[in-house]
Amino acid sequence: MSGDTNAVQGGRRISAHAVCAAIRDDIVSGAYQPGSRLTEELLARRYGVSRVPVREALRTLESEGFVTTRRHAGACVAQPSEREAADLLDIRALLEPLGAARAAQRRTEAHLKVLRGLVRLGRERAQGGQLGELRPLGDWFHETLAQASGSPSLAAMLVQLRRKTAWVYAAAPGSRPAPPEGAARPDPAARAVESWAEHGALVDAVARGDADRARALATAHTERALSEYRLRRPIPVRTSKHSVNTASGRN
Repeated sequence: MSGDTNAVQGGRRISAHAVCAAIRDDIVSGAYQPGSRLTEELLARRYGVSRVPVREALRTLESEGFVTTRRHAGACVAQPSEREAADLLDIRALLEPLGAARAAQRRTEAHLKVLRGLVRLGRERAQGGQLGELRPLGDWFHETLAQASGSPSLAAMLVQLRRKTAWVYAAAPGSRPAPPEGAARPDPAARAVESWAEHGALVDAVARGDADRARALATAHTERALSEYRLRRPIPVRTSKHSVNTASGRN
C-alpha cells in the first residue's frame, strides 16, 4: 500500500480523512491530553488501519494546530498557551458576525431550508429539556451558516475555530460567578431555549437578506456564548469512542 492514503478494513477502503476525523474527535473530547504522544503504530492499532492513513492524518492535524512534532518525541497533542486560547475567542468574535453577514447576502434556499429545520429541532429539544441533543444540532447549525457565507475559505476557518474552541475550552454555564444572594441562579435549560431563539432570529435576518441585522445578532449571540467558556483543565483520559468505521464526519 506504499503511497496509498487509504486503508482497507473489512473489505472497505478507509480514507485518511476518516482517520483524521476520528483522531481529531478524540483530541477534542479529551481522549488524548495535551502533550501526549501520538505514535503511528498505536494509533493504527487503535483505529484498526495501517500506518499510512495515520501518517497522513497526523500531517493534516499538525496543519490545523491540533498536533505538533517534537524533537526526539515525534507527534504529540499540541499545548496551546493561555494567550493562544484567548486569541481563539477574539478571532471567533470577529469572524462569526462576518460569516453571518455574508450568509445574508449569499445564502441559497437550500441553506435556509436546513437552517430553519435545525432551529425547529433545536427549539423542540431545548423546550423539552433534551439538552444532551443540542450540541450536535448547534454544530450542524453553525457549519451550515458558515457554508451559507458562500466563501469556502471563511467557512473552513469558522469550522476549524469552533473545533479548536471546543478542544481548548469547556462550555460551563455553571462556572460563571455566583449571582448575588437571593438572585436566581443561571438555568442551563432556560439559556438553551434563549440560545435557540437567538438562532431563529438570526435565520430570519439571513432570510431577509439583512446583513447588518445578521451581523449584529451574531455578534450578540457570540458574545453571550463565549462568556460562558472557561479554560479546560486537565481531565482523565477517556476510552476512545471511535473505530474508524464509525468515525463522525460531523466536524
